[in-house]
Amino acid sequence: MPVLPPPPATTDGDPSAAEGWVAAHLGHLTDDPEVVASPRFRGGQVAADAALATLDIAGYRRQRNEVWPPERRGASAISPYVRHGLVQLPELWDAVAGAPAADRDKYRDELLWQEYARHWYARLGTTTRRAVRNHPPATDLVGDPWDPAMRCMDVTVEELERDGWLVNQTRMWLASQWVVRHGADWRDGEERFFRHLLDGSRAANRSGWQWTTGAGSNRAYGFSRHQVEKRAPQLCASCDLAHDCPVQGWPEDPPLPAVDPPVEALRRDPDPAATAGPTAAEVTGAPEAVWLTAESLGDADPALAAHPDLPVVFVLDEPLLDRLRLASKRLVFLAECLGDLAQRRDLDVRLGDPVDDLAGRALATTFAPVPGFRTRSRALDVVALHPWPWLRRPHAGSLTSFSAWRKGLRS
Repeated sequence: MPVLPPPPATTDGDPSAAEGWVAAHLGHLTDDPEVVASPRFRGGQVAADAALATLDIAGYRRQRNEVWPPERRGASAISPYVRHGLVQLPELWDAVAGAPAADRDKYRDELLWQEYARHWYARLGTTTRRAVRNHPPATDLVGDPWDPAMRCMDVTVEELERDGWLVNQTRMWLASQWVVRHGADWRDGEERFFRHLLDGSRAANRSGWQWTTGAGSNRAYGFSRHQVEKRAPQLCASCDLAHDCPVQGWPEDPPLPAVDPPVEALRRDPDPAATAGPTAAEVTGAPEAVWLTAESLGDADPALAAHPDLPVVFVLDEPLLDRLRLASKRLVFLAECLGDLAQRRDLDVRLGDPVDDLAGRALATTFAPVPGFRTRSRALDVVALHPWPWLRRPHAGSLTSFSAWRKGLRS
């Protein structure tokens, strides 16, 4: 399998070197006509540390759902770094300890939503490829669900495809418009998000789509002009359809027939220890390298920190990436993370199948709460398995809703 040179570090905020590296080595894995980085986000621990150092959530409770103009927004936009383990949820929890109480509590509540999504995905795994509670209706409507003639859709989709990030409010708008208004398959919309979002984990993205559309919740979220006028009034004022708005009124609640048979794992986990992974490092031998995954690329990765003198290996999963066809900005962000890490550690970057590339090597790694890690790690010689840094360790109780899950944290 190809051994690649480590990506170059991004300096002075210029991603052109990383773009060139991706074009040369990974260009066949994206459908973009040219490799272009997100103009808003730079990857790597240095960029993540800078974002954390300047994090200010004063006003978050009141402004977190604001959409337009961007300067009104209160969202922290740190999620791309959380997704790749450059900032861990416990670290972020502690970082806002000194914020105004109302803002701190609301922000921490949102961190718990992120943790809930991780628990949901860690327990249910590939089951989440289909609806886990209800079946949203599908229709025969044609055309783009995100009609660019609607200013709210045009601006939001442009931001998604350009920057690779959206505030939570517009994620719900797009998902509801896709499914509740247009009747398109939620799985197609989730895949479209996943191709572009720099914070696109299956946990957060898939649970968000299932919750918004009713596939994983007891009611679908209804999108209408009311939300746009409240959170982005300038978009309605400048829309060509301002006097003929296709989302003028509230949509009817769609019928949501229950999944049959029910997904029993939503209500109880028979083996929460397997879902959560080890509570302490499980060491059975002497590792010769640290294997990093895309979930855990930060300097504080437990395996990386525990073995500071070992070389580090990262395998770009070519079969998986070929299926996903990620937007090039996601590949550039990942390359920037690797290029930054290579400035501090001896980094071996490979392109191929991780099981083939890592066969026969004694590895240290950090448990990752995703099904792909379980499959691959079982096929490899992992002699030092380090615990995942949970904000709250998974429990055996209900995941049917955020509130039910949160009650389980106190039991």
